[in-house]
Amino acid sequence: LKALCQKAAYSALRRQVPSLEAPIPDDLQVSQADFDAALKQVKPSVLRAVEVETPQVAWDDIGGLEEAKRTLQESVEGALLYPELYQQTGAQAPRGILLWGPPGTGKTLLAKAVAAQARANFIAVNGPELLSRWVGAAEQAVRELFVKARQAAPCVVFIDEIDTLVPARGQFQGDSGVSDRVVGQLLTELDGLKVCKDVLLIGATNRRNALDPALLRAGRLDLQIEVDVPNIESRLAILRVHNQERPLDGIDLDALAQQTEGWNGADLALLSNQAALEAIREYRGSGIDDPTQIRIQPKHFQAALEALQQQKQILQA
Repeated sequence: LKALCQKAAYSALRRQVPSLEAPIPDDLQVSQADFDAALKQVKPSVLRAVEVETPQVAWDDIGGLEEAKRTLQESVEGALLYPELYQQTGAQAPRGILLWGPPGTGKTLLAKAVAAQARANFIAVNGPELLSRWVGAAEQAVRELFVKARQAAPCVVFIDEIDTLVPARGQFQGDSGVSDRVVGQLLTELDGLKVCKDVLLIGATNRRNALDPALLRAGRLDLQIEVDVPNIESRLAILRVHNQERPLDGIDLDALAQQTEGWNGADLALLSNQAALEAIREYRGSGIDDPTQIRIQPKHFQAALEALQQQKQILQA
């Protein structure tokens, strides 16, 4: 509302003072027309941070997750790139996808890669961002999200923590029915995607069993892919992706993959970055002034590994 009033005031100022040389009247007035103009420019606060982007993520930028990548390439990317083949054969592409698994395993990267490789726009939101206790506000936010997606089609809509937005109905008695109405609104929007075939919804969650069962029926989030903690081969692939352009010196990535059992993709990305920071710290203290001489050595990875293992122990305590 504050932004709306400011925009209306700016509109009145531009209308009554058309140039810098024009005198400023003593009795500037803001009219209804100024507020009408401002309403066209100001987004609801719940959607103000929602922007359409065009991600630049290739499948090769994602280490591991070969089965998930193959499934997405075959069932989604092909449908967006070659709709005539689906029309000719009568095949139906999924209208919605659920990526489920522990945090930090690459669900957001997978969604971005789908959009990038299908040459589609990308809108990403977190489920809690769309929630509001005000009657009707959350449903309106969901409606406007899909309006924006249709305007930006072909478009991939990614909702992270979708379980907070569409939990099983009837669970919450003290929220004035907000949760149930939001679930109903999202189901309506998903059913509407059967007409608008250039919009794809991808939801991500680490609590699949918390979702409303109606969301998982055929024709809605009908393609469900588990994105689990990477195995040793996937950990090695992730480490290679994050270190392929770094000046490594004597680093045994296979050994690191073996030492990081249970680590997810985000952990391994952080490990690689921390090792680089350790190398920078040593370089700055050495007095060398040629950046091309810096090397990331086993001792830097070892220091980073020990620090992160200690952090994990503290968090698990």
